[in-house]
Amino acid sequence: MQKSAFPDNQFVVDLLTTLKREHFSPSGWWHFLVRSWHISRATANEHPELKRSWLHTTLLFSVLTGILLLITFLHSGASVLLHLLPGFIFCVAWQQSDLFWHLGLNRRVQTGKMLPRVGIANILTGLRGLAASYLLGRLSGGLSTPSTLALLVFLFGILTDILDGLWARRTRTQSRLGQIMDGEADFCLYLTITIILLQNNVLSLWLGMLMLLRFCLPLLAALASYFLLARPVRFGSTLWGKGAGIAQSLYFLLLLAPPQLAPLTHAINLPLLLITLALLIAAPIAQIVGNVAREIA
Repeated sequence: MQKSAFPDNQFVVDLLTTLKREHFSPSGWWHFLVRSWHISRATANEHPELKRSWLHTTLLFSVLTGILLLITFLHSGASVLLHLLPGFIFCVAWQQSDLFWHLGLNRRVQTGKMLPRVGIANILTGLRGLAASYLLGRLSGGLSTPSTLALLVFLFGILTDILDGLWARRTRTQSRLGQIMDGEADFCLYLTITIILLQNNVLSLWLGMLMLLRFCLPLLAALASYFLLARPVRFGSTLWGKGAGIAQSLYFLLLLAPPQLAPLTHAINLPLLLITLALLIAAPIAQIVGNVAREIA
């Protein structure tokens, strides 16, 4: 468990405090962005090996982006590529910019020591973000996404989600940066899968909205805490939260399953749905109780 904020976190708090004092005016936002950029650059320049690692990671993801675009062109043609391109490129650029912005948080959770490289675990998390970005690009371009493609992307996302945590624990490279990247990648992946299921008339609207709340409510709480109170909110992992994530993943896999498995999926649909709903309600309650307990401690 991370016991205290490191100096880089304090910079963020100072920036947000300044923004709040300027009443979130346009000039306040400009000063916030400029100071944030200078701090990010200073952090990168103070750790040249980490900066080189970020550059290499960005080059890797640029190549992978190009490969995905080429495959899309060869498989679906120029029209689909042109619809996909703006949203996909924006998401990838945002992901790599966000990584640079948060390089100062690439510290061991246990000791606070700066890690010299982005690391395999964070790259695996980034791959999940890249896959989610591809789906977001399709959605923003008004393209429909077949359930088969969504299933393959979701399975890839689950695999990288398992591997990044295993690798980080094995190499003792857990970091606040990894936690942020993991949360962002999960949010984008589950958001896109939920919208695709709604788009394909596989998921009912009320259930889709409820599942999205699992990710949107913590995000809104974190944004409100950062920008209105200038203080971070830590959403630690709980057994209820892990259970809800597993149940929701299984339910999505069930909805995305091939038609040949219809007899099996129909039989377990209702029991799995009830379990998922119960855990989705219990998880945020457990998180709130955990946050209150940490505040009291």
